[in-house]
Amino acid sequence: MNLRDYVRDIPDYPKEGITFFDIAPMLSNPKPFAVIVDRLADLFVDSGATKIVAAEARGFIFGCPLAYKLGMGFVPVRKPGKLPYKSRSVTYDLEYGTDTLCIHEDAIAPGEKILLIDDLLATGGTAEGMVQLINESGGDIVGSGFVINLGFLDGAQKMKNAGLDPRFLVEID
Repeated sequence: MNLRDYVRDIPDYPKEGITFFDIAPMLSNPKPFAVIVDRLADLFVDSGATKIVAAEARGFIFGCPLAYKLGMGFVPVRKPGKLPYKSRSVTYDLEYGTDTLCIHEDAIAPGEKILLIDDLLATGGTAEGMVQLINESGGDIVGSGFVINLGFLDGAQKMKNAGLDPRFLVEID
């Protein structure tokens, strides 16, 4: 199955010059959604991870069923004001602005093996923010997976510079 067939390109969103890659068609059809979860599981079944960390909101869509399928815990990384317990935060750059992510202070035990999952890797800002939060929590990132990589941006190289080997299901150049 060619998963790229289930990604809708929306030009000039959220602002002029940016193309938004909409995953809604992947989600509204159970076949590509199942293929995505199964392929990610195949990539990381032997990773040794005990928890999946994924960012709000679209990372949750794939991180939660993958955690269930692999028998791992799930750690939500959320926007400010969305976590009720003590948390740490990081502010990072996006291709069209800045954002902040937060994680509960006790979500990751020191030395715990972590799998970082998100829907899309663009400039790498969100992924770098998650890497920083995981590292500050004492976690050991043993894998990183993304449904889509925007190869025309430098996110994959940033991940490699951070010592990670990002894996992708769809490459968009």
